[in-house]
Amino acid sequence: MAPEALTRQQTDEALAALPGWSTDGDSIARTYSFAKHLPAAAMVIHVAAIQEELNHHSDMALGYNKLSVTVNTHSVGGQVTGKDIELARRIEEIAPGHGAS
Repeated sequence: MAPEALTRQQTDEALAALPGWSTDGDSIARTYSFAKHLPAAAMVIHVAAIQEELNHHSDMALGYNKLSVTVNTHSVGGQVTGKDIELARRIEEIAPGHGAS
């Protein structure tokens, strides 16, 4: 069964439990900061493993000490679904272990 797009209100309510995440057009996004480059790069690999597990992939941009993650669901026209919220929640769970803020 294909996921259903969330309304803006549903998305906002879900993001209330995910500090730092916000809507970015038809996506949700967050930028993490790190003390140095290597922890940011390590988190990219960890996020990629979660994405493979969930079979749901985001866009990521790695900078020296920053990692930006943008998520939406292509199969529903690039809108936000529960799959996106779940991926964001899983990323939030691992972020502290990488020293992300």
